[in-house]
Amino acid sequence: MDLASNFIMLARYNQRMNQQLLEVCSQLTSQQLHQDTKAFFPTVMAHWNHILFGDLIMLQRLVANGLVNVDQAILARLPEARSVSDTFASSLEELKPIRTLVDSVYLQLTESFTATSCDEVVRYTTTEGQAIERKVGEFCQHIFNHQTHHRGQLTCLLSQFGLDFGCTDLPVIVPEGAEE
Repeated sequence: MDLASNFIMLARYNQRMNQQLLEVCSQLTSQQLHQDTKAFFPTVMAHWNHILFGDLIMLQRLVANGLVNVDQAILARLPEARSVSDTFASSLEELKPIRTLVDSVYLQLTESFTATSCDEVVRYTTTEGQAIERKVGEFCQHIFNHQTHHRGQLTCLLSQFGLDFGCTDLPVIVPEGAEE
């Protein structure tokens, strides 16, 4: 499997895991979604907002570098990420349509990747002011790792709330792999 195909599989995984965990989170009360859990991000909603922040700011960086084509009408529907403490949604009802749209954008982007496009360079400045240059392939690996890392924290919280979040294994969630 080439790198570009691998990203299709990872985008599918992230889309499906986000849907799966949003369904599980819908079992929580509003109070539980906003309860201070003493975790790295204090609440379940703070975790979701941070995952979304990462996806949005990375998408903004890809677009700003002219490395991906996203319809302007779709971009206009997405909030702008500025800070790691951004709050894009205060409820699951607000979060779900944004999360669904972002996941579909990433799936479309990865379907257009080629070996050549994965070798192009993205240049950006982090929220801490550090200038970084990375190949698109390395950059996208970070996008998917970021989501997986923070969903791991989220599943820990869901376990503490006594909820079964189901299987998280890539071969089970995406049995077709990168194939159509």
